[in-house]
Amino acid sequence: MTKSIFDLRSPHPEPSTLVAFAENHLDRQSEHRPDDCVEVASRHPGAHFLAFSGAKLIVKHDEKIIDPLFAPYELEGLEPALDEAILLGFLPNGEPRLAVPSGLTEENLPEPFKIADARTLYRQQMLPEELLGQFAQGSSLIVWNANNRFCGRCGGPMDGAAGGYRRVCTACNHMVFPRTDPVVIMLTIDLERDLCLLGRSPHFPPGMYSCLAGFVEPGETIENAVRRETQEESGIRIGRVRYHASQPWPLPHSLMIGCYAEAKSTVIKRDEQELEDVRWFTRAETEAMLERTTGVADTGDEHIPPPKGAIAHQLMRDWLAWPERS
Repeated sequence: MTKSIFDLRSPHPEPSTLVAFAENHLDRQSEHRPDDCVEVASRHPGAHFLAFSGAKLIVKHDEKIIDPLFAPYELEGLEPALDEAILLGFLPNGEPRLAVPSGLTEENLPEPFKIADARTLYRQQMLPEELLGQFAQGSSLIVWNANNRFCGRCGGPMDGAAGGYRRVCTACNHMVFPRTDPVVIMLTIDLERDLCLLGRSPHFPPGMYSCLAGFVEPGETIENAVRRETQEESGIRIGRVRYHASQPWPLPHSLMIGCYAEAKSTVIKRDEQELEDVRWFTRAETEAMLERTTGVADTGDEHIPPPKGAIAHQLMRDWLAWPERS
């Protein structure tokens, strides 16, 4: 008997390594962060900073080179908030990587600097994968620290600690830690008809279809979140759920949890407030969609996939790859 996508091992040893923002191998030394760790790391002769304007990255940019790394002496013109710097971790040779918020914006940014957001960085492949992963870490922590300046318990001011990985209330000593919001993103499969379920949100580019997705709610397993979100958005009931891959998503601090879901019904009842369309796609239609790499539909009836690097793209591509390994 031919095994299904829910019975076989994945077509890759670790598919999470094939998505954007996932390659970050810094030694974070999470359990060894004294109060002066940022200052000590900043004095290291090999220290380099990633500089942020809000959640966006500032890079040195000319016609041939894009460089996101700043030595401490290069930060002077960026209006850095050094007392809010974050220690991301260390390279294998011991060189520290840090993140620092900058006072510069699109309006007052001098040449030769540019500001790029997460989508631009990965869609235009502006950074090597390792640096893209470090950006994801830094962007999420910069935003989290900026959004937690006051205590949620008593309203008192909070100070950063542990190199940006903890905040402590100066009034009541309440302590908070960086958050990661889990999001399930799933490709639902109709095994009998060999179809996959894709939808499009109103904010997608014209012609783009992608996997359904939604936040995991408190007290909910990943599997039940997949079942609930799929039924809420499409009306399709789900049986088996198989985890496939994950992706850090720094918009601002989510973790995309990619799954395959087994359809137990076929009639679609779309959530009209969330989605413009939901439909079943054949294997051939999905393959043709993935072959379109321009990111823009050429005609009104063409469909385009989520961009390469997005976990939805990988879920679609790996579904196509499974029969080759049956």
